Amino acid sequence: MTPHHGRVRWVVCGLLFFATTVNYVDRQVLGILKPVLQRDLHWSESDFGWVVSSFQLAYALMMPIAGRLIDRLGTRLGYALAVLVWSLASMAHSIAHTTAQFMAARFALGIGEASNFPAAIKAVAEWFPQKERALATGIFNSGSNVGVVIAALIVPFVAVRFGWRSAFLVTGGLDLIWLTVWLAYFRKPSEHRRISKEELSFIQSGGTGGEAVSNAKYSELLEKRAAWAFIAGKFLTDPVWWFYLFWIPGFLHRAYGLNLTELGPPLIVIYVAADGGSVAGGWLSSALASRGRTVNRARKTAMLICAMAVTPVIAMLFVHSLWPAVALIGLAAAAHQGWSANLFTLVSDTFPKAAVGSVVGLGGFGGALSGMVAAPLTGYWLDFSHGAYHPLFVIAGCAYLIALAIIQALVPRLEPVALQN
Repeated sequence: MTPHHGRVRWVVCGLLFFATTVNYVDRQVLGILKPVLQRDLHWSESDFGWVVSSFQLAYALMMPIAGRLIDRLGTRLGYALAVLVWSLASMAHSIAHTTAQFMAARFALGIGEASNFPAAIKAVAEWFPQKERALATGIFNSGSNVGVVIAALIVPFVAVRFGWRSAFLVTGGLDLIWLTVWLAYFRKPSEHRRISKEELSFIQSGGTGGEAVSNAKYSELLEKRAAWAFIAGKFLTDPVWWFYLFWIPGFLHRAYGLNLTELGPPLIVIYVAADGGSVAGGWLSSALASRGRTVNRARKTAMLICAMAVTPVIAMLFVHSLWPAVALIGLAAAAHQGWSANLFTLVSDTFPKAAVGSVVGLGGFGGALSGMVAAPLTGYWLDFSHGAYHPLFVIAGCAYLIALAIIQALVPRLEPVALQN
């Protein structure tokens, strides 16, 4: 970025980063508290799997609706309503006493949180030229890892001193801070009082064609191979990320005997690594595009590197001490986030801005649907096998190369998609 291009768009990116951070703080509290909740509420692994699945069911059902609502209500209002819903749902966990009540609270959380990525990706499409979108997406997406790190610092501290119910209240309250700042600052580029003419011109210089298209039917979007490529990528790789979020604290507790206060350092290392991976994956793609590579080659080269970097997690079968295991999981998490930054950017590379939220919603539906099925299956497997996590790491290590092969088969070249008015 050169000085005359301005900086307002990067402040907007910071707000998207903040939103994604609090989104993942709320999402991660349950995973960190898993050993405590299993003890206090007498949950089996499959019980925990069904609680996780209830979140993903709501996330899956709401994703296509959320994407369409964001496209119709606009990014500012749609995002604000979503954050208000998930903040209240997060705090509602503090009054749950039974498994069914936790499932209800997780379901409500999934309804609210489903709008985060459709809204954020749409905001990036509105505020950034094409060559900067992967970097901007990588930056805001890194908030997911920062959120896990913050949760790993806050949740044990609050839970040990004030009880686990207080942890849900404290973390859910962070969302309301973001909501206030968002409503005060965010506008469309053409309506923002602080943006310069130079920055507005720069933003508008690299858009995807057909920006006037709006209200495209889902049936029309599903006719496009680019939409199916995104859906396939999310369907195959999102369950891996859910596995890292919700099951790794329990894995570390079971495999290495870590208690609630000891989980913090390993989780921080894993998700700081993931944070770097998100930014690095977006930077790599944007850097290749800036150096004259085609968008197609830049995105897919970055995704191939990330997919290959995930595969060492298969070696968890041969790891028997804590920190080598943390290193392998951290590398896999970093590679996933680099992959995710570029996968999201495929949507704004190919679809008009007005349809971005809807397409991201469709992909999110696919990812959440597969995660919804995978969560109880993971729980049943762990109950049946008495905690055999290694086959799960093998599946996690293979998923990305398979997904990339399918994406390449569906869209050999990334080109703008034409939609009807």
